[in-house]
Amino acid sequence: MAASIIEQHPKFNTLPAGQDIIFVVSNNTAVANETKVKFGVEVHISNTTPPNVSTANDLIGVFKATPNNAGVGIFDLRNIVENYVKPDNMGALGSQYKTTTTTVDDRHPLHIIDSFSLSNNSFRYMVLQFFVEYLNTTTNVVERAAGTSVNSDLYQIFNGYLKYSDELEMSSSTSANFGFDMQPFRPKSTQGKFLTNAPATLYSNINDYGTLSFLADSVLADEITSVRFEYFASDGTLLGGESVDKTVANGAYASWSASAENLLVHVGCYPGNLQNWSTTFKGLITAGTIQGGYYTVKLAGVGPKTQDYTINLNCPNLKGYESVRLCWLNQWGVWDYYTFTQKSIRSTTTKGSTYNQLEGTWNQSKYRIDSFKGGKKAFRVNATEKITMNTEFVTEADTVVFEELINSPEVYLLEGYRVEITNAALNQYVTPVRLTTSSFTRKTIANDKLMQYTFEVEKSKTLRTQSV
Repeated sequence: MAASIIEQHPKFNTLPAGQDIIFVVSNNTAVANETKVKFGVEVHISNTTPPNVSTANDLIGVFKATPNNAGVGIFDLRNIVENYVKPDNMGALGSQYKTTTTTVDDRHPLHIIDSFSLSNNSFRYMVLQFFVEYLNTTTNVVERAAGTSVNSDLYQIFNGYLKYSDELEMSSSTSANFGFDMQPFRPKSTQGKFLTNAPATLYSNINDYGTLSFLADSVLADEITSVRFEYFASDGTLLGGESVDKTVANGAYASWSASAENLLVHVGCYPGNLQNWSTTFKGLITAGTIQGGYYTVKLAGVGPKTQDYTINLNCPNLKGYESVRLCWLNQWGVWDYYTFTQKSIRSTTTKGSTYNQLEGTWNQSKYRIDSFKGGKKAFRVNATEKITMNTEFVTEADTVVFEELINSPEVYLLEGYRVEITNAALNQYVTPVRLTTSSFTRKTIANDKLMQYTFEVEKSKTLRTQSV
C-alpha cells in the first residue's frame, strides 16, 4: 500500500499550543479501494530530546479520523497538545537564588532567581506519525495497513496562545499551510524582543522581583552569550554596567544541547533579582545614586541581540501608599509584571460557622456561672482578603498588558527583596490571587486624556483561624 501524504501542516515549526494545529492527510489508494478506512495519528511528545517514533517511549496517544467527503482526514491537535505544556512557576535545577543553587530539595520560585533559569514545563518536542487502517477482508479485522505510515516534521510546542488579531501567514504553495511566525521574538539583533507584549519601557520599585524570557535554538544558543545591564542616574548619567554570562554556573547553559528545557530561558532582571547577587547594584543603592534613575537590559553576543529594555525605578510615594505588585501569565506562556503604586484598599470578609453554647458548668460536682460561656458563638472563622489597586497615569502601550492581565488564568501577588530567616521556605514571596475585576474598557488619549485603571484581586487562600 502506498504511503500516506501530509497535505497540510502548520507553516512554522515553533507552535503556541493554544493555536489551531491542523494536519490534513490523504491516501487515495486506500480510500478508493478499501472499506472501513480511517486515518490515524500517533502523537509523540517529549520533554527532553526529540521523540523517536519507532518506540513508544514518548507516545501519548493514538487518534483516528474518518475520511471526509473529499477523502482526507483532518486533525486538530490543539486540545491534545495544550495539556502537555504549562507555566514555569519554580526555578529549574541549576538556577540560583541569592547565589544558592536550586536543587530538588532547595527550591526557589522562578520570579526571584538570580540570573538565568531554563524551562521546566513550557516547551515540548512533538513528532507525529500518520497511518491508515482498513478492513482486512481475509481476517475480517480492521487493522493498520503496512506501508501507509508517514512522519511529520519535528515541532516545538510551547505554552502560548494566539489572539484573533494576530496576523497569520499562508504558504505560497497550494498546500494552504498557515501559522504565526515567532521570528520577532527570536533575539538576533537590535530588533529582537523578549517574550512579552509589554512596551520596552517598564517601571519597578527598587525591591521588586521579576523575569524576562526569550526563545532559544541551536543557532541562538551560540550567538547569545550574556545579558547586559547598564545603570543610569535620574539625570541620565551612566553609573556603570555589568554583564552576566549565559553559563551553567549562572543557571543557563554554555553550549547547545537538544533538550526541550533549553528552548526557553528566563532572565532575572528586575531590581530585586539584581540585589540577590550584584555588588555593583547594591553599591549604587547604598550610595543613593540609582534611586529615581533607571537601567537597561538586553541580550548580547557579538553585538546586541535584543532591543534595550529600560526599567525605570519608581521614586518613593510621598503620600505613603502601599505598593502592590502583580505578576501574571502572558500570551506567550511566561510572566508579565506591574507594580500598582497609587491608593490601594485592603478589605477582609469573614464567613464562619456558629453554635449555641450552654451557660455555666454541667459536668462538674457543682454548677458554676462562668460569664464567658453561653449564647451564640463562632466555631471557626474563615477570612478572605481583597485588594483594590490603582495604577499611575499610563500610556496606550500599557493597555495591551492590562488586557492580558484580565484574561490571564494565573495571577499572583509578588513580594519584594528582603532578608529572610535562615533556611526560609520562601513561601512569603508568591501568593495566588483571583482577579475579580470582570470587565475592562480600553482607554485612549483621544477619548480619556489621562488614563488610569483600577483592578481588584481576591487572595485564593482562605485564612483559617482556630476552632473552638
